[in-house]
Amino acid sequence: MDARRAVNPAILSLLALVVALALSMTSRINVGLLAVALAWVIGVYAAGLKPDVVMAGFPITLFLTLTGVTLLFAIADTNGTLERLAQHAVRAARGNARVLPVLFFLIAFAISTVGPGAISSVALVIPLAMAISERTGVSHFLTALMVANGANAGNLSPISSVGVIANNAMAKGGLGGHEWRVWAANFAAHALVALAAYLVLSGRREVAPAGESRAASAVAATDVALSGHQRLTSLLILAWIVGVVGFKLNLGMSAFGTAALLLLARAGDEQAAIRKVPWGVILMVCGVSLLIALLEKTGGMDLFTTLLARLATPVTLNGVIAFVTGAISTYSSTSGVVLPAFLPTAATLVEKVGGGDPLAVALSINVGSALVDVSPLSTLGALCVAAVSSPLASRALFNKLLAWGLAMTVVGAVLCQLMAGLFARA
Repeated sequence: MDARRAVNPAILSLLALVVALALSMTSRINVGLLAVALAWVIGVYAAGLKPDVVMAGFPITLFLTLTGVTLLFAIADTNGTLERLAQHAVRAARGNARVLPVLFFLIAFAISTVGPGAISSVALVIPLAMAISERTGVSHFLTALMVANGANAGNLSPISSVGVIANNAMAKGGLGGHEWRVWAANFAAHALVALAAYLVLSGRREVAPAGESRAASAVAATDVALSGHQRLTSLLILAWIVGVVGFKLNLGMSAFGTAALLLLARAGDEQAAIRKVPWGVILMVCGVSLLIALLEKTGGMDLFTTLLARLATPVTLNGVIAFVTGAISTYSSTSGVVLPAFLPTAATLVEKVGGGDPLAVALSINVGSALVDVSPLSTLGALCVAAVSSPLASRALFNKLLAWGLAMTVVGAVLCQLMAGLFARA
């Protein structure tokens, strides 16, 4: 027997995915890099495939789309456009402590929806939101929850970078064409959780030290007038959104075109924007997608779904898959690891369990894996903790967000068990 075939390639490829998932939760290595290496070794030397066949699984369309969209918003970020627009919105609240948390949610939601995704939106909004909340006495905890959930609520729009990842992964599993339903289900879950947080926490106030209050006041008093380049950036991004939504322009190519126009008009710093593109996330997503493609070629994906199917029944499938993906996402990357790995399995899971709705399962994966992202072990939660200036306050926020994030594994499972089917049939 050929030594390369001594071990079943399906089992090896599945073990490679398990290793990638485990390392994504326990180490700092970019699992996309590891996934590419594992795909090469297993595909060529265990499955006997030619390197070109293995490389054919690389998601070129996804790579170009993610790069184009993130580059466009990196330009808008580095030239100050997004920050100025956020400051304009905050000014509209006039310091009203009860309105501010709602406004934080809406600002993060709006920015995330139009393209940058949750991580970029939180990174942009949370420093300003924390400074304003300290000045007005709004709870750090509530501020973090409203910003993070707001950003996640818009994270799966068809024109956001993470929405592209989710919809591409669903299409691979035969569930394409549900872009706005994916966005609506994700928005509803995060809006409901944010509303609960607001009702419980909006009456609690925190008194910041005098030094912090003065700093926040200075932020609030910053001039928010848009420069000429920032106005041009805003108009071109608006035109890009209209083109994509209204005229069905290719998302990635049109983003590159809009970015090129901004750079030709010298409205942004090309080198700064390129450095701002999240290359690590793109490598992670595309690398894991390459490994998933190998699983499909070797039969490892079929084995993976068989094992997952043993955890649930047709009645409990939505809640169980939301819990499983939420638990993994607490310690791992939602967009880079969990969505590419689990979404393509939705239809096969239903088949192996013996019943259920594939779209409802996919929606459960999206929601269950995202609701936990306020944990400080995730990027969103970590950004919120880092935005608090007081060491004691930041430590307290860390503990609260950790407890909340872990609780969301259960909350997400319950919500998906009750609601995913309704959104799938709507």
